Amino acid sequence: MESSISHAHLVVRPFKKSTAWPKWGLMATLSSLVVMSLQGCVEPHAASVNPMSLRANQSSTVGVLCDYAQEEFNSTPSVKATSKARWSCEGSRRKLTANGIPDHPTGVFPNPGNPETMSEQRIQVSMPLFPEATPSITRKGGPRVMTGYVLNGIKIDPGTAGTCNDAGTHCPMGPSFGRWNIEAMGQSSFNFGTDPSNAHVQPSGTYHYHGIPEEFVAKLNKGVAMTLIGWAGDGFPIYARYGYSVASDAHSALKVMQGSYRLKATPDANRPPTSLYAMGTFEQDREYVAGLGDLDECNGRIGVTPEFPQGIYHYYATDSYPYLQRCMKGKL
Repeated sequence: MESSISHAHLVVRPFKKSTAWPKWGLMATLSSLVVMSLQGCVEPHAASVNPMSLRANQSSTVGVLCDYAQEEFNSTPSVKATSKARWSCEGSRRKLTANGIPDHPTGVFPNPGNPETMSEQRIQVSMPLFPEATPSITRKGGPRVMTGYVLNGIKIDPGTAGTCNDAGTHCPMGPSFGRWNIEAMGQSSFNFGTDPSNAHVQPSGTYHYHGIPEEFVAKLNKGVAMTLIGWAGDGFPIYARYGYSVASDAHSALKVMQGSYRLKATPDANRPPTSLYAMGTFEQDREYVAGLGDLDECNGRIGVTPEFPQGIYHYYATDSYPYLQRCMKGKL
């Protein structure tokens, strides 16, 4: 099918590998990470880095996609607007200015499962340029909380505002009512009107992703490769689908990364009946099991990547639950 995106105004500057990062020992736990040294030079507008000033669990992302920018008209019928996103690295922060319009084909909005109309947004956010791993996690998510952004300026938001009461007789898709949080993906009881990029539109007009942004990944056209698609709110990078089979070895085979969650054997007490809603309908239906898959509870791990050959903590967008990170390991 012919793409409905005009590339006449696309400006994506050449990718640069990071030349300033600490050499991380790839240890089993975050608390054992030790910064050994810092190599190379930094971006002109980024903070100068003294290797001794980085804390033990801190990394540098200076020099990686600090000047990524794109501007192009999206002629998809539901969009018909110009997508704009610009990243920069200033001082100790990575900054994004965007208008929330996707740079790839989308589904039809409004639609029966998602009766909202996409509109331009005013996005100005920042995250650490020197992310610092912590032994604890910070849970973030929901329609109005940032867990991260894809390079095209579209928000990552895997959860929904839909809930059910205990009886399962009242399940509004708007502001929370019950305590059972409905999943946008991986269930067939509710239709959230998501498109081929696992995205839809919030009442505010915000287009956002609940899973792998398939059309954006296809646009990058890297095939089976580790593909950096965005940055989490704590400053660590996000990759799509593929990672090295041995986390510490860039020469090991690539594989599809698997999350480490499974359906619970027994539904939680007072959950709506499974005769109404099968297991997997609600966020509470799954549990994290360390070592079950490739990733931790935040859908991330420590390992080498093409941009960070010395190793860094990083997240994944996966085909399996939780699809996108729902918590963060870095200091906020």
